[in-house]
Amino acid sequence: MSGHELVRDLGEVGLGDRATVGGKAASLGELSRAGIRVPAGYVVTVEAFERALRALDPGGAIRREIERLPASDLAAVAEATERVRARIAGAPLPQDVREQIVARYRGLGSPGAGEGGAAVAVRSSATGEDGAETSFAGLQDTYLWVRGADAVTDQVRRCWASLYNAEAVGYRRRLKLSEPDLAMAVVVQRMVEPRCAGVMFTCSPVTGDRSVIAVEACWGLGSALVSGDVTPDSFTVSKVTGEIVRREVAVKLRLHRAAAGGRLPQRRRARRAGPARRTGGGSLRRAAGHRVGDHRRRLPGGERGAAAEQARDGLGPPPRRAPRRAQGPAGRPRLRAARPGQRDCAAAQPGALTWT
Repeated sequence: MSGHELVRDLGEVGLGDRATVGGKAASLGELSRAGIRVPAGYVVTVEAFERALRALDPGGAIRREIERLPASDLAAVAEATERVRARIAGAPLPQDVREQIVARYRGLGSPGAGEGGAAVAVRSSATGEDGAETSFAGLQDTYLWVRGADAVTDQVRRCWASLYNAEAVGYRRRLKLSEPDLAMAVVVQRMVEPRCAGVMFTCSPVTGDRSVIAVEACWGLGSALVSGDVTPDSFTVSKVTGEIVRREVAVKLRLHRAAAGGRLPQRRRARRAGPARRTGGGSLRRAAGHRVGDHRRRLPGGERGAAAEQARDGLGPPPRRAPRRAQGPAGRPRLRAARPGQRDCAAAQPGALTWT
């Protein structure tokens, strides 16, 4: 790859490209290479961010100012980062950067996209967010249901600016990370309307146990989970046997869906309180078998920054009762196909998984 590429398809990148596309884009590329369904999209590379930052701040004063901030002075961090974000979000894009972002966005169009263009998610992908010793994924911004070339370019700038959110800068200053070594790429990815969504960790985020996969899920868009609007269902799956070794089903009374016209997310009361999970003929077992890297989260408060699972089918009627608990060896619950007519998130068809 040329170090000067401004935009790349997600299917072209992998973990070896973290320095140029950030942690999120690199992980999405690995998922795509593993044969897992990932919504179509592209990544605006670190080179585009650096080119825009040089045009705005040729002398590098922004990074020097941020690096001098004392981690203990929260007021100074808040004041400085607010000013920096406003400058980056309000600066015009270099012409070649804008042209490539818009051309790739138009390439995502579909027959049902309408005049406004395809609905996409614009997602931050920082270069240091999934490091071996540090992780600040989730502290930068993501925007859902973005339509139109102008809106996409605006949200790309906002994602760049979110590298300087007060929480992210405070975390980096506490760890004394070098600011010139950090940059922001941005993923632009076609939206799906999920029946349920969640986050998956390829090791336990609590104990670090690498023999299990931890999944949290809710109805509708995953924004309900990561924003704290609902308490999600929680599942722990053994990598060795594919069995669910622990589950907690929460009462989920809200879900996030696209508003009329599919433009912005809105909150609705959920129509069911059963488990929000996708099984169906062992599809979760098959997904768990792909090695896509171990994601550790070291931030306090249980930050959720791993890949979200989104399914393409629509919401069905509420189930008459919650699914029964199937027992595996030694009394452990196991994955099972849903009974005919059971209409909660356990009633997926095999292979109907999309990862974002």
